[in-house]
Amino acid sequence: MTNSRPDRESLPYRDCVGIAVFNPHGNVLLGHRKSAGDPDQSAEHGSAWQMPQGGIDRGEDPLKAALRELREETNITSVSLLAEAPEWIFYDLPDDALGKAWKGKYRGQRQRWFAFAFTGDESEIDIAEPDGGKHEAEFDAWRWEKLSRAPSLIVPFKRAAYEKVVEAFGDIPQRFTHT
Repeated sequence: MTNSRPDRESLPYRDCVGIAVFNPHGNVLLGHRKSAGDPDQSAEHGSAWQMPQGGIDRGEDPLKAALRELREETNITSVSLLAEAPEWIFYDLPDDALGKAWKGKYRGQRQRWFAFAFTGDESEIDIAEPDGGKHEAEFDAWRWEKLSRAPSLIVPFKRAAYEKVVEAFGDIPQRFTHT
């Protein structure tokens, strides 16, 4: 019997963006991933709350990709750039998803993370029919949460990456608090 799982080391990382959207109270937007065949949401990996993220198209500027993905996943366009993480943040897929997720082409993701202030009204957020219904919904619920809690709400295989996001953007929530 041969092992059909690809060698992890031979696979590249998928270039991707991650988006931390902060509301006026300094909380970050989290979406709950829909589960149909998603490696981020399964019985093995647990419940998946996460910040919006998505692939960078070939030749696309990462900031433009972040704004596009945010619109495609949440319908949000009213944002102001606060920060960019200083380096790429990586995560590897778990063994059982390797060779299956993203058509088996990648071992995980290499992400550029951006932080934005949400400047619109919450009525703008539409996860059911994002971007005017041009894109399939990726989330079935959303909420505002403390950035520091995000790593405990993400699937375990992304936890270390989210801890780096918290480290990169940890000073942002206090910019919104006026105590």
